Amino acid sequence: MTDAPTTTRFRVEGMDCAACATKVDTVTRRIDGVDDVSVSVMNGSMTVKHSAATDLVEVARRVTNLGYPTKPMAAASGPRADHDEHAEHDRGGGLHLHMHGHDDAGGETPWWRTRKAILTGACGVALVAAYLIGRIVPDVGHWAFLVALLVGLIPVAQRAVAGAMAGSPFSIETLMSIAAIGAVIIGASEEAATVVLLFLVGEMLEGFAASRARASIKGLADLVPKTALLVEGDQVREVPAAGLALKQVVLVRPGDRIPADGEIVEGRGAIDEAPVTGESVPKNKIVGDMVFAGTINTETAIKVRVTAAASDNTIARVIALVEEAQESKAPTERFIDGFSKYYTPGVLIVGALVAIVPPLLAGGSWSEWVYKGLAILLIGCPCALVISTPAAIAAALSAGARRGLLLKGGAVLEQLRTITMVAMDKTGTLTEGRPKVTDIVAVGRSETQVLSMAASLETGSSHPLALAIIARAKVDKAPVPPGFDLTAVPGKGVNGSVGRDKVFLGSLEAAAERVAIPEDVRARIVAFNDEGKTVSVLLANDELAGIFAIRDEPRPDAKAGLQALRDVGVGTVMLTGDNERTARAIGASLGMDVRAGLLPEDKQRIVRELQSQGKIVAKVGDGINDAPALAAADIGIAMGGGTDVALETADAAVLHGRVTDIADMISLSKATMSNIWQNITLALGLKAVFLVTTVIGVTGLWPAILADTGATVLVTANAMRLLAWSGKGRR
Repeated sequence: MTDAPTTTRFRVEGMDCAACATKVDTVTRRIDGVDDVSVSVMNGSMTVKHSAATDLVEVARRVTNLGYPTKPMAAASGPRADHDEHAEHDRGGGLHLHMHGHDDAGGETPWWRTRKAILTGACGVALVAAYLIGRIVPDVGHWAFLVALLVGLIPVAQRAVAGAMAGSPFSIETLMSIAAIGAVIIGASEEAATVVLLFLVGEMLEGFAASRARASIKGLADLVPKTALLVEGDQVREVPAAGLALKQVVLVRPGDRIPADGEIVEGRGAIDEAPVTGESVPKNKIVGDMVFAGTINTETAIKVRVTAAASDNTIARVIALVEEAQESKAPTERFIDGFSKYYTPGVLIVGALVAIVPPLLAGGSWSEWVYKGLAILLIGCPCALVISTPAAIAAALSAGARRGLLLKGGAVLEQLRTITMVAMDKTGTLTEGRPKVTDIVAVGRSETQVLSMAASLETGSSHPLALAIIARAKVDKAPVPPGFDLTAVPGKGVNGSVGRDKVFLGSLEAAAERVAIPEDVRARIVAFNDEGKTVSVLLANDELAGIFAIRDEPRPDAKAGLQALRDVGVGTVMLTGDNERTARAIGASLGMDVRAGLLPEDKQRIVRELQSQGKIVAKVGDGINDAPALAAADIGIAMGGGTDVALETADAAVLHGRVTDIADMISLSKATMSNIWQNITLALGLKAVFLVTTVIGVTGLWPAILADTGATVLVTANAMRLLAWSGKGRR
């Protein structure tokens, strides 16, 4: 009997391209007891599945020996924990051979003070000094350039040797070392030294560009304030925000960031959610509304009851999901990784054939063709190709997360663009998930008087219809006098006294038992019922006083969101367990097909039916009853305010409940895949051009290395454009 595998996450410093991740992956898999390894370059982390007997210290030591300082990640106590650990480790010790990559740019160290920048600067100074010495004392110029070459080449060669010993012999460092040493042998030491400098400059720029994607998502952690104002009775004291417990109440002053996810218990005002959701207009919030950690209170002081610990608040969940997603490779990324394993040895073979075959078979000049062979090694460096996909996916995942779109991996991101049908739940997905008073019809009194009476009877009730009436009274600022002798009439309504009036609020049938309901009022009620609205009747002193029409209304952006899906050729259907009349009324107002009265297994069956018709189905829902259909769909999308079961079952989540975000997810997927193909075309196209020009003798070593480093920086910069993606729903 074998022990169940354990999962441990490690912080790995210094990675900024897929080649780095491959080396880390290879050396870790060689350790006894390791079952599986997943490395995230953009997140600077590694997840290892291993047996209980695996030596974690040995795992960290071997990866650190490659030049990537590594240690297990401590359990986070808040959204800042990993970020702070990351910054602290940057200042720590450890063995720093520093493989191909950039170790500090993601932390607080300025880029010009990183070890990579210092090495590049030293190599540059040595090269300039060699040039000046060569001008002044030509006889020793060759030796001066050789010294300048060694300043940059020795660290590169160390990386090549370390990589080969760890199971990665065909690395960019290997190609670079062979090309530089070969250039010295044929007497091109000046070019060799310049090529090494350009290589180091390219690495430094590549690391700087890659750190932008890391900084984008890590910056979310900084949105949560470090301290909070805890309310204890009549006292308020400052405490660490990471230590807030559930149900504690905090005071948030105007202009302050909200320190935790919670519910407003006192006060009202506009909350600026732009830092978390990208919304440009602040949202008005009242007592009972939810607020998110990191958002900004813009108007008056409010009190918030904490509903999520720091390690489980909105921002912490976003960061955790994005970290997991970045460790999950898309099909295109897996293909490129597999291709690159054969590509690099192939480049070595082609370079050797170019150097050897023409002199042997055609009598060509050895120095000329060896030079061309060395240039082909530099042209063939795979960096631009292997980073083309992960850089774009990491940038897209980060951009989506900052706007409340959470995608559990590159595979989900890639598949979203293929969706042809979206099946959506009604309650909490297409609608707000809480009933609202849509119409008030007063009889013999003003609307305000009728609303005040009803709210007085319902004060203290937790029934959804009661909460809808109370909420409408707050919005309309209707006075709510105290009610007396309040008694519930089971299955019918509630009795009580408001001022001098004896009041009853209940169903039409219960009201009709007490008073005669005029036919015109009955007709009005039937019309409301046909619109899917529930009607409550108010009686005062045994006379009809008014009626309330209540319905769970569509989200404000529901119609626009559905139209955005139709505009890109995606069909929509409502799958709901609600009654046929209500569902069809909502469906008609939104212009979509409806399947109502469904059990969870019915929703799953319909998803299967749609798939059997050749449709690629996304299921959107927020409740436990949606979980089977979410799991059955090609892509399951949970509305962020939904249950934990829905969020765990789904492949993606719309954190802030906007219907327009469904179309935006598909748009992000299409933009990402377009970006990836641009990157692949750019990487391979430049190599093809320079391969031809090198063979025919137009270009040499300098343009070859510029082609490689230039392509890498261009590909990374192109991927970083996705960080600015905003989506149509928020423009």
